Amino acid sequence: MDGALQLPMVDLSSTDRTLLADSLRKACVENGFFYLINHGVEEELIQRVFEGSRRFFGLSLEEKMKLLRQNHRGYSPLYSEKLNSTDNPKGDPKESIYFGAPEDMSPYGNLNQWPSQEILPCWRSTMEEYYRRILWVGKRVVSLMAVALNVDEDFFEKVGAFDPPTALLRPLHYPVAGEIDSSDKHMHGAGAHTDCGMITILVTDGVPGLQVCRDKLQKPQIWEDVHHLKGALIVNIGDMMERWTNCLFKSTLHRVTQPTQDRYSVAMFFDPSPDCVVECLKSCCNESSPPSSCGRLPKGDLQSYLWRPVNMLNWQQK
Repeated sequence: MDGALQLPMVDLSSTDRTLLADSLRKACVENGFFYLINHGVEEELIQRVFEGSRRFFGLSLEEKMKLLRQNHRGYSPLYSEKLNSTDNPKGDPKESIYFGAPEDMSPYGNLNQWPSQEILPCWRSTMEEYYRRILWVGKRVVSLMAVALNVDEDFFEKVGAFDPPTALLRPLHYPVAGEIDSSDKHMHGAGAHTDCGMITILVTDGVPGLQVCRDKLQKPQIWEDVHHLKGALIVNIGDMMERWTNCLFKSTLHRVTQPTQDRYSVAMFFDPSPDCVVECLKSCCNESSPPSSCGRLPKGDLQSYLWRPVNMLNWQQK
């Protein structure tokens, strides 16, 4: 680790759309990460989300394993995922639970798995409320990205990215070193990786741990801490958006260090519909900068790309 990074801020309350799009473009080109402020998600709701997360992850392993992940929904126990085999050869010492769209919004049926109302009486309603709010924020950010990329504001809607969006909400828990195997004390909470989708919207409880490497090709890698900014969400670009923009927007390498106290966060992975065609935007290429060799991702191939089992441990698509 080589210092702290001052992430740029994107203020959704700004009335100057052009200036706002310019600031977002600069953040996505230079960092691939930014703080999102005045986003409209109430602090009271965020605190209810974390309160429910703490209670869920505090349940017995036996109770949590009743919700073991199926169809990309449900509980992932400690070490069940491996984002980077060099960082964490055993798997990542974190646990999480995945939720898709609430039942009344989901085109795939009722796939979410919830603890019983008797155990956590209000968590389902809280998480569904938060899902809807973050989905709304994500759509605003993506439409602003379209403006920043010199295409129509509703471009991503027109190409079917939101029909429906493949958005997964993921509460995470990173236990302190004392709660995991003593041999794992030098591991990372989450190994170095890039996200695979369009954007990720993250909220944390303020416990440090997130680090980014802005130049993933540099050797040795330089890692910088991302400080918590009260009231802000953290947004980062994923591989899919990097691909869409011909590598103009950066999908930045990041990781989570071993926390000194229990750390909680909630990530929304905001991805396009599986039937959306992803290809380099015309505004992002020209004769001197042709579409990159990663090529076009045709209709029907997106789902396999988003769920590619690269560096994952015990990954099963059930």
